[in-house]
Amino acid sequence: MKKGRYTIARRTTQLSILLLFISGNVFGWNVLRGNLSSAKIMNAIPLSDPLAVLQNLFTGHIAASDLFIGAAIVLLFYAILGGRAFCAWVCPINIITDAAAGLRRSLPSVAISSWDFSRSARYWVIGISLILSGILEIAAYESINPIGMMHRGIMYGFGTGWTYLLAIFFFDMFGVKNGFCGHLCPVGGLYAIIGRYGLLRVGYNLQQCSMCMKCLEVCPEPQVLSIVGTLSSSVRSGECINCGRCVEVCDDNAVNFCNIYSDKLKH
Repeated sequence: MKKGRYTIARRTTQLSILLLFISGNVFGWNVLRGNLSSAKIMNAIPLSDPLAVLQNLFTGHIAASDLFIGAAIVLLFYAILGGRAFCAWVCPINIITDAAAGLRRSLPSVAISSWDFSRSARYWVIGISLILSGILEIAAYESINPIGMMHRGIMYGFGTGWTYLLAIFFFDMFGVKNGFCGHLCPVGGLYAIIGRYGLLRVGYNLQQCSMCMKCLEVCPEPQVLSIVGTLSSSVRSGECINCGRCVEVCDDNAVNFCNIYSDKLKH
């Protein structure tokens, strides 16, 4: 249980959020109604996907005030917590990409591709989606956003949406390691920008590390662990998704979650 405690907690959180949405939309419960683009808690507190709202702004259409309030609440929450925690703890696509990553690690090297491309591609996708939203006068990325597609599919039936999700799975498994979430997804890119100064961090203790490098093997964003083997510090990159996989696999107790301010006092 200790080895998988954060994975179990993440799956519980992801599935609980989905069940609350299903209960709200199917049974009329008011705990959480809507979807991951736009929702309300207890039919009173609005929540909105900041990227979706930003695209809507670029279309030139007038948006309801609730959307802006909801986006502000979400932005503030993840800016304080650590932006890409959304990717590991809320986003349902993470279940698919984690499964692909796990199977990819079990495959012989000859069965997988070593092809790679820049992780900054997701920021280009943000820019392109905003430009297209302005030109086409629709929220361009929302029509192909697999997060919304999977969410709607679970609640109302997938239809042809299965093919899109399977494409992401096989792309991650046989194409590029952590290809979609780690390289292409603009939602994760936006959360990385807003959460780079968040309080929750992964801390590393060089003195306790035996250099087994298990943390780097399982990390979906291994570049954020550049401190491993170098110095005792915390991960300062907003790209970290705070999934806790590095903490789970570390037999030396050299990697743990910490508060950024207590970490500064320590080091």
